[in-house]
Amino acid sequence: MAKNLKMKAARVRLDMSQKDLADAVDVTRQTISAIERGDYNPSIKLCIRICKVLNTTLDELFWER
Repeated sequence: MAKNLKMKAARVRLDMSQKDLADAVDVTRQTISAIERGDYNPSIKLCIRICKVLNTTLDELFWER
């Protein structure tokens, strides 16, 4: 699985730490870190929650081009 640099960039643009995002979507900071590293494939429900918090779409964050 590839690193999710798009998610990290969207988070940083909003000046959010991994902990901030984790708290907003009700997971641990370690889960956010694992997603960004590409070590964890989140459920679609978690992907949607992340997109809502980061003001972006599933395609923008999770679709590989």
